[in-house]
Amino acid sequence: MTPPTAISDVDQEPVPSDTFSQSSVTTVSSSLPTPQLLSLSGKTIAITGGGRGLGITLALAVLEAGGHVACLDLLPSPSPVEWAQLSKLAKASNLSISYHRCDITDEGAMRQILSGIADEGDRRNAPFAGTIACAGIQQKTPALEYPVADFERMLRVNVTGTFVTCKQSARVLVERKLPGSIMMVASMSGQIANRGLTCTAYNTSKAALHQMCRSLAQEWGQYGIRVNTLSPGYIRTAMTDALLQAEPDVETTWMQGAMLGRLGVPDDFKASAVFLLSEGSSFVTGTDLRVDGGHCASA
Repeated sequence: MTPPTAISDVDQEPVPSDTFSQSSVTTVSSSLPTPQLLSLSGKTIAITGGGRGLGITLALAVLEAGGHVACLDLLPSPSPVEWAQLSKLAKASNLSISYHRCDITDEGAMRQILSGIADEGDRRNAPFAGTIACAGIQQKTPALEYPVADFERMLRVNVTGTFVTCKQSARVLVERKLPGSIMMVASMSGQIANRGLTCTAYNTSKAALHQMCRSLAQEWGQYGIRVNTLSPGYIRTAMTDALLQAEPDVETTWMQGAMLGRLGVPDDFKASAVFLLSEGSSFVTGTDLRVDGGHCASA
C-alpha cells in the first residue's frame, strides 16, 4: 500500500481564475495601509455607559484613534478626572467630545439623542459610524434569594436597554444610507459560570447579548451594518475593587484561572474596541471577541 503523501498548501498549484463564477466568490482587497485600516478619523462614535469605568476608557480609545465621541450615561455628569483628560485630548486633536444624560431603556429619548449626535457629526463632516453599547448593571445575589423584581431590572437594563441602543443606532445608519459598526460589551460570564460569584441574572443577560449579536448581524448585514460583541474577563475597576476588598477570597479564586498572572484593566480593551469599530474588521460580524487573559481556556 502506498503511504499517504503530505502536501503543503504553499506547494499546491493555483486554482484557475475561471474555476469559480463571479457570483459565487467576490474578493475585496483594501488599498489602505494597516494604520489607516485601524483609524477612526472622520467618524463619530456613540458610547453608552460612557460616563465612567470601561465606557469612558473606550471613549479615550476612540479619540486616540482619531474619532469624535458622544458619551451617553444615566449619571448627571461624567467622572470629572477622566472627562478632563478626554476634553484636553479632544481639544489638542481638533476633535469633539460631548456628554448626554440618558436612560438607555427610554427608546424615545435614545432615538432623539442618537439622531442629534448624527446631525452634529454631519455638520463636522464626520458622519455617525457606529456605537459601543457599554451601559449595564451588576448585582451579586444567590439565586435562591434573588428577588424577581431585581432579576427583571437586570434584564431590562442589560438586555432591553442594549437592544434599544442597537436598534436606534441602526435606524440612524439606515435612514442615512450609511454603513457602520455596532459593538456590544458582553462578558465571558455569558459563556461560563463564574467561580466565587453568584450572579445568575447578570450572566444570563450577557449570554443574551451573544445571541442578540448573531441575530442582529444576520438582519442588518444587508445594510452594511456589522454587529459584534466584546467579552471582557475580570477587570479591575472601582466596582470590582469594592467587591474584592469585601471578599478577598474571590480574588484568590479569580487568580487561579489567570494565565497571565493578573486581572484585566480597562486599557486592555481599547485596541480590541477600536478594531471592531474600524475598517480593519470590515469582514467581521456576528462574532464575539473574548479578551479574558485566558480564563475561559483554563480548567
